[in-house]
Amino acid sequence: MNDQRIAVITDSGTDTPADFCKAHDVRVMPLHINYSDGSTFQSGVDITADEVVRRLEKEIPTTSLPSPHQIQAALEQAKADGYQKAVVVTIASALSATNQTAHMVASQMEDFPTLVIDTKSIGMVAGMVVERAVELVEKGVPFDQLEARLDEVARQSHVFFAVKSLDYLYKGGRINGHIYRIGSVLNIKPVLTCDEDGYYAIAKKARGWDRALDTMVSLACEKARAYKRARLAVCCSTATSALYKPLEDRLRDALDNIESIQRHDLSADLLVHTGPDMAGLGVQNAELA
Repeated sequence: MNDQRIAVITDSGTDTPADFCKAHDVRVMPLHINYSDGSTFQSGVDITADEVVRRLEKEIPTTSLPSPHQIQAALEQAKADGYQKAVVVTIASALSATNQTAHMVASQMEDFPTLVIDTKSIGMVAGMVVERAVELVEKGVPFDQLEARLDEVARQSHVFFAVKSLDYLYKGGRINGHIYRIGSVLNIKPVLTCDEDGYYAIAKKARGWDRALDTMVSLACEKARAYKRARLAVCCSTATSALYKPLEDRLRDALDNIESIQRHDLSADLLVHTGPDMAGLGVQNAELA
């Protein structure tokens, strides 16, 4: 427990590394993965990303956010464990109702002040914001300053990713028909990002998977060069895990201001929407803390 007794809570869609969560007592609320036979699983608890992949040939499941009861239970458990306040960090409110639901539940908590932070991002980059929240809390930044500081962290954190097939993002309602049609013509593989409001948007178009990866690296390097020091992240699925080292090597060759590069595995709930073939890069200004 940190000296300020401020709990940090997140959802599984932030892909915050499990070893980091364990080391800093970050509490993770799992998103749900739902199948048509009525079975429901908690992402990362009783279903893994590899298990989702194995079942994709038969069915693309749906996902749902943690229930208000689960969010309340997480806050009450933190309070029972001796924490006096909490910071809840969620994936983009534009992509999930988790943030809005957490706001609702937090407003009903008595004698347990709770901030709810919208990362305006997804996956590994949302996880990088979670890590920065822990860093700020452990450094003693006062609770009443955390919201403004973390909003700025989110603003200076950027995600880029590519998928071999846009079918999953489209069927899951995460991209609109315009983006889907672009990706379906002439082997166009758009590199996607989250815009300033947290919605998926096309960062740049590329023709073919290899060029999409080249474009993704170029975009990430462009963002990283805007900062004196940058924290980077690479995220892959099991099917694309061979890309971890090549992508890391390309970033190191291109940049001389890297503070760190970390790997994030794709969570089961995000894989439902990206499909099994995904690779992504994250960039964050390292000078913010």
